[in-house]
Amino acid sequence: MRIGFHGRLEDEPEIRAGFIGCGSHSFRNIYATFQYAPVNLVATCDLELDRAQAKTLQKQYFLEHGTTLNGLVSLHGCEPQDYLAFVHDIDYSLIPEDPELDAALSRLPGRKLIFTNGDVPHAERAMERLGVAHHFEAVFDIVASDYIPKPEPSVYDVLLERHGIHGPRAAFFEDIARNLRPAKERGMTTVWIEGESSYARSGIDDGHIDHRAVELTPWLTALLPHLDEA
Repeated sequence: MRIGFHGRLEDEPEIRAGFIGCGSHSFRNIYATFQYAPVNLVATCDLELDRAQAKTLQKQYFLEHGTTLNGLVSLHGCEPQDYLAFVHDIDYSLIPEDPELDAALSRLPGRKLIFTNGDVPHAERAMERLGVAHHFEAVFDIVASDYIPKPEPSVYDVLLERHGIHGPRAAFFEDIARNLRPAKERGMTTVWIEGESSYARSGIDDGHIDHRAVELTPWLTALLPHLDEA
C-alpha cells in the first residue's frame, strides 16, 4: 500500500496495519462529550478545587504528564480505575454515526487497531456510536500500557510486540503531534489529524510528521482512489 496526499502518490513501504488514536480530533465528534471533564478531578480524587482551578490543573497535568490521569496518580495517589469510570461517564449520544468513515475503513486494506490514552470501554462506546467498531481488531488502552501514556516510547514497543506488528509496515494516525515522534522513530508512516490548540500542535515542526489531515474521514476518502491505482 502507498500513502498519497493532495492528489500525489509518494513511495512508502507496504502498510499492513494502521493505528488510530481515539482522541477528540481524530474522531471530531467525541470532543463535545468532554465539556465538563475538569469537575471529575474533584469528584474522584478529593481535591479541594473550584471549577476554574480544576480546569487549570487538568491542562497542567495533561501537558506535563501525558494525561491528566497520570499526573493525578503520580502526585495524588488517585485510583486510576475510579477516575476512568467517572471521566467516561458521559453522554455518548452526542456522537452521531459516520457512514462515510465506515465506508472508507471498509475499503482501507490491512489490520486496524485503536491506540488510546483512554480505556477500552470508552473507545468501544465511541466506536459503536460512530458505527465503525467492527473494523478494529483490538484496542490498546491506558490499562494495557500499565497507565503509562503516549508519548512514552516504551509503550509503543509494548504495543508493537503484543500485536506482532513491524513498525515500517504500519501507519499511525494521531491528533496530538508530539505523540507521533515515537511512532516515526519506529519506522511508522505518520499522519497528524490537525488541531488548533497549543498541545495538539506541540512538536509539529520536529520532522516526524509525514502527512497532515484536517479531518480523518475526508482524508481517508480522498486517499482511497490512489490506493486503487497503486
